[in-house]
Formats: sequence, C-alpha cells, structure tokens
Amino acid sequence: MQCQTEDMEMSVSVVFPEELLVAAGEDCEQFVRQVMVYTLGQVYRQGQISAGLAARLLGCDRWAFYSLLSEHGFPVIDYPLDEQDYEAQTSRELAEQVKQR
Repeated sequence: MQCQTEDMEMSVSVVFPEELLVAAGEDCEQFVRQVMVYTLGQVYRQGQISAGLAARLLGCDRWAFYSLLSEHGFPVIDYPLDEQDYEAQTSRELAEQVKQR
C-alpha cells in the first residue's frame, strides 16, 4: 500500500490480485467504486464523517448514499439501544392516543 498527499487530496494505492476482480465479476472501475462505498460506509458508521460529505465524495446526493448504505448492509439509522426503546415506547403511546380519538 502506498500513500501520497498533495494539495488537500490524498492518493492511496492498494494492489489487488486480478483474480479478485474476476471472482467479483466487476471491472476495475466498478471495483474501485465498491471499495469507496464500503470505506465511506464504515467511516460514516463510526461517526467520523457526515452523510453529506460521503455522498459528495461518491458524487451522489445524501438519499442515494443512504440507499447505497442499505444495499451494502450498513445501518442508515443507528440508534443506541436505549434510544430505540425510548422511541418504541413513545410510538406506542402516540398510537394509543390516536386510537382513543
């Protein structure tokens, strides 16, 4: 692996065996995009970048980025368990209020 930095851009070279591209059934351009999606998805999931920045780096809008996340197994909304419980309880309470009207 090799890294170079120039004028606020970084170039990283990673060598993959050609048989990996053949096994994946993708051409080089498709493979590079997949690597970018998985890399940005992981960095986004860790909270290190925003969805807007990731989308811009991929050349799409936020909604397309969210769709890519979902397609590749990344959570689009990643609530901590206690927040999930709170949201679920609030939803049940609101649903009960609506029923009573």
